[in-house]
This record gives sequence, structure tokens and C-alpha cells, in this order.
Amino acid sequence: MHSYSLIFFGKNNLLALILLIITFFDLYTGLAGLTAVLVTTITAYLIGLNETNIRLGNYGFNALLVGLGLGIQFQPELPFFVVLVFAALLTLFITIALEGILRKYTIPYLTFPFLFAIWIIALATRYYEALEISERGIYTLNFMHKWGGHLFVDIYKWFNNIPLPGSLIIYFKSLGAIFFQYNLLAGMIIAIGLVLHSRISFMHSLIGYYGAYLFYLFIGANINELNYNFIGFNYILTAIAIGGFFIIPSIYSILWIILLIPIISLIITSGSIILEPWQLPVYSLAFNVVVGMFLYMMLIRTRFYEKPAITSVQLYSPEKNLYYQRNSEERFAHHKYFPFILPVMDEWSISQGYNGEITHKQEWRHALDFVITDETGSPFDSNGYSKEDYYCFNKPVIASAAATVEEVIDGIEDNAIGDMNLSNNWGNTVILKHMDNLYTKYSHLKRDSIQVKKGDNVGKGDLIAAVGNSGRSPEPHLHFQVQNTPFVGSKTIPYPISHFILNEDSNYSLQSYKVPKKDQKVSNVENQPLLTKAFHFIPGQHLHYKVTKPNNEQIDFEWEVMSNMYNQVYIYCHQTGSRAFLLNDGGIHYFTHFEGDKDTLLFYFYLAFYKVPLGFYKKLKVTDKLPINILKNSSIKVLQDFIAPFYLFINTAFELFYLKKTEDFTRNKIELESQYRHSVFGKLMGKVDFKAQLKDGAIDKLEIDKEGGVTVVKKIQT
Repeated sequence: MHSYSLIFFGKNNLLALILLIITFFDLYTGLAGLTAVLVTTITAYLIGLNETNIRLGNYGFNALLVGLGLGIQFQPELPFFVVLVFAALLTLFITIALEGILRKYTIPYLTFPFLFAIWIIALATRYYEALEISERGIYTLNFMHKWGGHLFVDIYKWFNNIPLPGSLIIYFKSLGAIFFQYNLLAGMIIAIGLVLHSRISFMHSLIGYYGAYLFYLFIGANINELNYNFIGFNYILTAIAIGGFFIIPSIYSILWIILLIPIISLIITSGSIILEPWQLPVYSLAFNVVVGMFLYMMLIRTRFYEKPAITSVQLYSPEKNLYYQRNSEERFAHHKYFPFILPVMDEWSISQGYNGEITHKQEWRHALDFVITDETGSPFDSNGYSKEDYYCFNKPVIASAAATVEEVIDGIEDNAIGDMNLSNNWGNTVILKHMDNLYTKYSHLKRDSIQVKKGDNVGKGDLIAAVGNSGRSPEPHLHFQVQNTPFVGSKTIPYPISHFILNEDSNYSLQSYKVPKKDQKVSNVENQPLLTKAFHFIPGQHLHYKVTKPNNEQIDFEWEVMSNMYNQVYIYCHQTGSRAFLLNDGGIHYFTHFEGDKDTLLFYFYLAFYKVPLGFYKKLKVTDKLPINILKNSSIKVLQDFIAPFYLFINTAFELFYLKKTEDFTRNKIELESQYRHSVFGKLMGKVDFKAQLKDGAIDKLEIDKEGGVTVVKKIQT
């Protein structure tokens, strides 16, 4: 089935069924296409090719087109079906070869295998006298009468006499021509299937086609070129491919479609002239050449990566691709950064931030100074006359990430309070190398406190020294900066801390990939063992839950933690086949993507624990956004799909609250609350509330409160 829907770059079974039926508008053509798909799929499996590619239809859709092209051309006799089998095999071989050649350039093989195979077969079969050319395309009404009598003939005539604009008739016939069905009804049904599959794809098909139509009128080209063999499908497929499959839908993708239309026209016209001596149709040549060249150009860009953006995770739906990418940009834009933690333990204050009042100027402006303060904001106890009066003096300094020790400077005396050593500006210093062109520097360290030497390897959080008062430092503090070069006096670069807890008057909030500001009280996320264990999902792990619905009906569910070929970890529900993909970076558990039935326990589990920091902070509030495609289809969602490349008016929000932690000799329990909300133009349209209880190293209980009552989920002890 995917071999059919993949021609429109989808994995939609409803669309596939519609297309399958369309191919059987001519019985023998449909049968030839289906035979080619089966031969290719079975052969690929028996050879031992990648099963994921087989299931996706990657090896079947080119063979389908070859089968349809031959089925419409020849009479359905035994010699034909023998040739068809080997034509399907040839297409598979060409597909595998092109996959290997183009993979190194990250370019898809598109329908090039179909083109090469159909041309080879078209040339060869001219000398196969046992193959008889079909007359079904010439005497269409005769064959319709044979199969369906006057009823089929009348239906066919009625559809062909619908009073539609000429341009729209060519559009529908161009859609039908993709499957070698040159009639209005086929195109209209395909258009309906396209709308059901993807509103964005349908919209782009119109943009591509009508852009070409207007271009032909503008330059005075022969408009019949679009009508002849209905090669307008080159513009349609190009627009769908660039407008939502390989590229994230946006105003930039639409502008590129418009710019590529004249190039497609040039290749169609010139290609037809070049191929004419061999009497070969141009078919989808222009679509393949233009999309291939365009994608290669996008891949080798050195800037403007978002104009337009290449699809990073292929979900086989322009809407899903768009919503996932937008959501991921907000949630995981930090993936481009190396993850640094704060270089200190417990809670510290920022005494001087970026663009500081005293130092941290000009080329060295991106730096942080850390001190410890008490409830009054003072950094010292007693009168503050000695170094030892300062809370931060002699406190541990830790590596902000795994690294190799690049440079160590030690032996510089710590200053008396108020004094500064301007001859050794940075004082005792350690520089760590995390990767090429990425270093961190820790300065004003205490003399003889440095625990590492040049060339040592250190892990994230390892002790490297103690806070001192050496160098240009009138009061004890830790100076921390990120730099591109390994020298003590290197320029600073702006760089965020991966995750930290911000304490504002005992109101805690999680900050991710941000830079702490002056006077803020910050600390690293301290992992809580129960949270860490409960959300540590390991492939091979089995989870068993008993669900009690509001009507007291009880159902048992079994889940298994699995991983795919891309090393993505997900929870799989054996009863429903649903998958919830997850990511754990050591400090935060994320659910990243959901596939399957959205009325199942696993889906609500995905909503309840969408983002969970693994440290417990009472009253901590965590917020996040979900991709819009998690919503069930509705009229308002259909409207959003149409205008999604330009504007999002649906908002989906997640909030998590830490309620209570109980730890003693007999109990170890944590209680959490979370909620999911979605709104349209700011008006609340739906909500689900969750209350969870964690104990014994697992999620023990989950209450799901939605309209219709509370569902209770309990872990089954196994």
C-alpha cells in the first residue's frame, strides 16, 4: 500500500486505497501495476534488503509506475506478463544502484528508476513481436461498454461534460496521468484523496500547476504542451516534493516553487526535443532533474539554513513535518550547543554577568562571576575582612563538561581583601578543552587547590580546584567563560548553560540553554534518585499497567521499551501498536514524538510526562509546547493545516508541577501534577489534568482527569 501512497510522498493508507482503486479504472493497467509491486516487494524481501525500506514502499513505487505504464500500452497476454515480471526486477536493480550512487550526496532517487526502466523497456519491446499494442486508450468507450454497459459509458460522458474551466480540467487530468489514467474522474478522485491526506500537499499542487499555467500564458508558450500527455504533473509533483516533503512548508518554499517553474518548463520542452528521435516520452524527467538539483543546492548551503529549512525528521506528511519542526525548534534548538553545567555545586549567585559593570568588557564581555550569598544578599559572614569570611572561598570548582585539561596556572598568592594582582590578571587558572575550538576557563582559583594537570581527562562534574582570590580579584569569586582558543587571555564567546534551576524568592523554575543574569541565584539540576530511575527507560524493559475507566471497566496493558535502526528509544504498546518516542539527556526526560491511536493509555502517558526534569524542587513549574499534529482531525485543524506555512493560531501547552516528596526508612514517594491544554485564537478548547505518584523506582499510579471522569492507571507488580 505504501508503494501507492509514496508517489505523493505519503504513508496514508486511505490515500493508498484510493490510488489503488484509481489504477483499476482500467482493469488490466491496475493488475499490471499491482503485479509489478508484488514482484518487486517479494524479491526485495527474499534477497534480504532492508525491511524498513521494503515496508515504506521505497522499492515498490517505481515498479508500480513501470507496471502501470506498460499495462496501459500492451494487451494483457502471457508474453506481456512475462516481460512485466522482468521489467519489475530491472526497476528494482536500477533502484538499488541509484540508491547507492546518490546516497553519498544525500539526494533521493525519486522516480529516476521508473524513467530509466520504462525507456529501456520501451526501446526493447519494439522488437518483441509477441507483445500486442493495446487499443483500450483509443477505443475507450468500447471497452467501457464491454465492462459496464451503458451505465459506465454514461458516467464517463457525464464527467467529461462537466462545465469546468479548461485549466482545471487539465489539472485533474494531469493528476490522473501520474497513474496513467487520462480521464477527468480519476483526477478528481485523486484530488479528493490528496486533500484527505494533506491539505498542504493539495494547496501546493495547485500552486505548482497554476504557476506553470500562468507562466505558459505569459511567455506565449504552447498551452497544449500541458495538455499533451498531461505533463503538468511534473509541476504538481515538484511543488509537493519541495513544498512539504523534503522542505518544511513556508513562504520560502512557495517562492522557490514559483522560481523553479520556468526551469521545469525549459527541461520539459528541451527534453521532448532530445527524446523525439527515439520516440520516448519525457514523462517525469523535469521533476527528477529539478528536485534533485534543488535539494543538492540546499544541502551544500553555508548559511540561511532556515530559508527554506530541510526536513530533519521525515514523518511522511507536510503537516506533521511542519508542526514537528516548529515544535522541535522551540524545544531542541539547543542541540547545536555543547551541553555545559554550572561550574559549581549547590546554589550560587551571579555577582557579575555578561557586559559587567566592573570588568567583562569589550572582547571579554561574555563571562560570569559566581559567589555565594546569604538571605540578606551578603557574600560574607562576620565583617568580611578576611578571605575566610567569604562563603565561596575554598568551595569546590567542578568541570562544566567532560574535557581534556589544556592549561594550568598555579602558585599565585591569593590577595588580601581589597587588593588586586594586576601583573597576573587571571590568577590561578584552569583551561579545559571540550572539542576543537571550544574551551572553558576557570580563573581566580585558590593557590595550590588545583587537582588536575595538563593533559588529564576529566568528566562532567569532576573536582578541578577551589575558589580563591588570586589575580585581579579584590574579593573571592569564580570567573567562568567559554572561548574558541586555548590561551589564558582569549576572547570570550556567548554560550548558554544547558540546564539550571533559578531560585526567585523560593519560586523555582527550570532554565534550559540560557545564560544566568546578574544577581540571579542558580544551581545545577540535582538528580533525584527516584525520578532518575522512574524515567530511565531501557530497551527490553517491560511495563505492565491496569487501567480502571470511569465506568469501572478494567483493562490490562503491556508496554515494551524498544529502539529502532536510528537508535531512537520508544515505548511500544502491544495492544494498540502505538509508539511514544523519548529522549533522556541525563537531566531531563522528554517525549519527542507519538505515533498511533490518540485515544489510548500510551498517548495520555505521553501527554502527562511530556517533559520531566529529574531533580525534585517543590513548587517547581515546568512549561513546554506540543506539536499541533497531536490533535485529532477537526474542521478547525483542517483550516490550520491550510494556513500553517504562514500562521499558527492553535496553541498546545504542557505544564508540570512538583507537589510532594516523602523520604524516610519506610517510604520513598514523589507526587507530581501536570496538565495539557489546547486553545484556538487564545480560547481554551480542550484540557486534560494528570496526577502521578512515583514509588519503588517506577511510575506507580497515574490519574487522568478529562471530560467524562477520572481514569486510574496502576502499575502491576511483576
